[in-house]
Amino acid sequence: MNIGDKLPDMLGLNEKGEAITRESLAGKKVVLYVYPKDNTSGCTAEACSLKDHYDELSQAGYAVIGVSKDSAASHQKFIDKYELPFPLIADVDTTLLQQLGAWGEKSMCGKKYMGALRTTYLVNEEGVIEKIFTPKEIKTKIHAEQILDYLSGK
Repeated sequence: MNIGDKLPDMLGLNEKGEAITRESLAGKKVVLYVYPKDNTSGCTAEACSLKDHYDELSQAGYAVIGVSKDSAASHQKFIDKYELPFPLIADVDTTLLQQLGAWGEKSMCGKKYMGALRTTYLVNEEGVIEKIFTPKEIKTKIHAEQILDYLSGK
């Protein structure tokens, strides 16, 4: 997906099995962030950055939603362990990740594999993507600050 594209109608199910749809988000601005895996160092740093600045993001009018291919049960444990105040979409079949263009080839230790590409989408009240933070831009420990800096420069 690109800037100016609308989010898909169905984003997926959160950790409680509740559907998150574009319609259910209508009228809300959204930080939709894609991350590779629950309870890994970079993903935990990113989630905690967003948690630590959740009030500021909320005051700026943004809801925060995370998405990875982890299961709902894994997401619930991750939320409980780090007291995350936002939902996580369990995209176990990677449908949303593929629609977003955030599923692709990665490599670690010389091995290539398919995985979630750390990406963040800022979405307006109509469900249209206004800004995309690419994997190379995202600094996990200060990602919320990156978003807030972008918003304050708008």
